[in-house]
Amino acid sequence: MVNQNLTATEIGFTHEDFAALLDKYDYHFSPGDIVPGTVFSIEPRGALIDIGAKTAAYIPIQEMSINRVDAPEEVLQSNETREFFILTDENEDGQLTLSIRRIEYMRAWERVRQLQAEDATVRSGVFATNRGGALVRIEGLRGFIPGSHISTRKPKEELVGEELPLKFLEVDEERNRLVLSHRRALVERKMNRLEVGEVVIGTVRGIKPYGAFIDIGGVSGLLHISEISHEHIDTPHSVFNVNDEVKVMIIDLDAERGRISLSTKQLEPEPGDMIKNRDLVYDKAEEMAAKYREQMLAKQQGITAAPVEAAPVEAVEAVETVEAVETAPVEAVEAVAEEEIPPATEAEEEIPPAIED
Repeated sequence: MVNQNLTATEIGFTHEDFAALLDKYDYHFSPGDIVPGTVFSIEPRGALIDIGAKTAAYIPIQEMSINRVDAPEEVLQSNETREFFILTDENEDGQLTLSIRRIEYMRAWERVRQLQAEDATVRSGVFATNRGGALVRIEGLRGFIPGSHISTRKPKEELVGEELPLKFLEVDEERNRLVLSHRRALVERKMNRLEVGEVVIGTVRGIKPYGAFIDIGGVSGLLHISEISHEHIDTPHSVFNVNDEVKVMIIDLDAERGRISLSTKQLEPEPGDMIKNRDLVYDKAEEMAAKYREQMLAKQQGITAAPVEAAPVEAVEAVETVEAVETAPVEAVEAVAEEEIPPATEAEEEIPPAIED
């Protein structure tokens, strides 16, 4: 029979010895660690989790998901085992605070970086708008579409609830910024159906000193002043008016930058016809474009072909890039870039953080 009246001295093992033994085999937990844990008690606004510490850890309801949670049972079940992020160090009661939300955010950033690297197009519904643009959710993160990258004539307030195709402009976890473009997604989709050397009908939507912006089926292309005619033009306003319908040929497609370069010069049967006889240029457009394509194909194959009428070889070679024009000063080219591809953000403070506090 065991003598229950033995003293600690007789046993040779005190309460202090027992506490020291617990400390010896206790795991060290630090904020930022990801550890397995088992749910053993669900409370109205949180849950107690066994992660092997001396005191049960606690996860508040606001840290249970990247999405809104009204009750812990929506996310956790008793005796469920899963990973948890250690959010804070032990409090005065020796209790750690945990998070699932942080793990989901880490994986969401990893996923959007992967999508950006793949140059993927994603779809998401607009859930709100602000002064600078529209807000969407991508993988649970809050994304921002600057107003300059929303390609629709609707007031942006009417976009709430509408699903948009989007391309990534900026994915910056460190600065908590996720910026997207609706415009680039539409341009890419349209550009996939277009070809260099193709004649398209468009509408003049804007005129600048360096050229005209032509709407071709919902996307904008630049007809640079040097690509309007073989004859010198002082200003595009002398040839076009806003809302004019025009026939143009595509001379360059830059999907990466979302730019479409156009020409009417290469469609002129005779130099200066865009100024003297525009209807003739439009009537002969397909014929001249076919000759242009033949010339480009021959050039690619290293074959000398008959040059397109009224288009000397120097002019054809100059078609290959909008930047290769004598009349385009650096300021004009920079202005083209600014007009064609607006900056991702109009103002720093207009970009909401991707992770909400």
